[in-house]
Amino acid sequence: MTDAAETRPNVPRGEFGFDRVPETDGSFENALAKARAGERLTVADGVELLTTGTRSSGIDRERKELVLEAADRRRAEVVGEEVTFVANLNNNVTTACNTGCLFCNFKDRSEQFRSANDADHGGFTKRPAESREIVREAVERGIYEVTSVSGLHPAFALDDEHRAILESSDRGDLNYRPPAEYDVDPGTYCEQIRAMSVDGVHVHSMTPEEAYHGRRGTDWSYEEVYGRLKEAGLDSVPGTAAEILVDEVRDVICPGKIGTDEWLEAMEAAANVGLDVTSTIMYGHVENEMHRVLHLKRIRELQERTGAITEFVPLSFVHQETPLYEEGMVEAGATTDEDELLIAVSRLFLDNIDHIQSSWVKYGDEQGLKMLSCGADDFMGTILSEEITKRAGGSFGELRSFDEYVEMIDAIGRVPVERSTDYRQRRRIDPDDAPHGPELGPKADGTPLVDPEWTDDAAGDPTSADD
Repeated sequence: MTDAAETRPNVPRGEFGFDRVPETDGSFENALAKARAGERLTVADGVELLTTGTRSSGIDRERKELVLEAADRRRAEVVGEEVTFVANLNNNVTTACNTGCLFCNFKDRSEQFRSANDADHGGFTKRPAESREIVREAVERGIYEVTSVSGLHPAFALDDEHRAILESSDRGDLNYRPPAEYDVDPGTYCEQIRAMSVDGVHVHSMTPEEAYHGRRGTDWSYEEVYGRLKEAGLDSVPGTAAEILVDEVRDVICPGKIGTDEWLEAMEAAANVGLDVTSTIMYGHVENEMHRVLHLKRIRELQERTGAITEFVPLSFVHQETPLYEEGMVEAGATTDEDELLIAVSRLFLDNIDHIQSSWVKYGDEQGLKMLSCGADDFMGTILSEEITKRAGGSFGELRSFDEYVEMIDAIGRVPVERSTDYRQRRRIDPDDAPHGPELGPKADGTPLVDPEWTDDAAGDPTSADD
């Protein structure tokens, strides 16, 4: 191995005094041999592959390519040559939040939303009726999944019973204020879920952090919370708010959020009441490679217990315009080499999760397609609004047409496949049979999903409902 063959990662090793560090007693060669043979990898194996050898301070490009090749072969063995995508809409209900995560610029301090505050804050909150209209229009155009991940608005309660408990409580630590104190009432979580559950659309919402917010001040279990949400129309749960499932990292980047054990408890509870879940990692900030692999181990163990995880979604940290960057705690996000290795090692380590997603929102089109040869097999969805990455400084667009998907996937020699949220419905698409549009939705008839008028109107301005 020569210095010229190495590239430096952006991992801030040694800067935060973490106990968990990327050192092992194993070797890269042994870990690679196990990966090629399809054996279950240990944490030490994962660290060796992710670092291309812990005895080196950089990433060895030749070794990296060997890891990518092994992951691509595993992908072909598990899911074949299909690349899937879904027709979906993002309907984030509110940006009001007091959690104070240092990696996020999606939130706006909720005090700014109070009627007593006349300052312009640039955020938004949608009433349930507004959410219903946004989703209804999207379903008419062929959408069949709505994803909703929102800030922790203090006026949000799970349902009317929960609101009554919060209203009568004399505790000062519940982050609750009555809706009357705000210009816009977000309703309750169950009201928002019922509002979005229209015309057979699949509602993908309520992260563990939101579920925690929806049970504050009560003795309710997460099973109780997710059971009520399921009755309201919730179909599956996004495994976001995971970030890095190692508490010494969470203590730095999101000390106001739930800890690792509670996140896992909530996800297991969602599975216990019959909801599918997804899983994520948000990497490329203060954590090191050991933290990343420990996160993968906890996801793999969660899948062993539940069997409910439909996909794993690596999310590369977009650093611009976030407090971590503005306060000088990080200088950049993950490098391209780190991104590729994270996808590859996820495929090799998570031997009980079939689908690994490549995010064109995080990586862009060219690199997003490259990830499909590093172990990924899913290419996200149409995402008719993507507010979170945009507000953090991301620049890779807000929506994607079926024609674009088919053209890109066909160009790399793979098979474009429209899928349902849970992957149980799949439709192979003939690239020559254009134009292309969704057909799996309750009102989808193959009509192209995106037209210029809509692109410039509702889809391009996710805050318009609050203007």
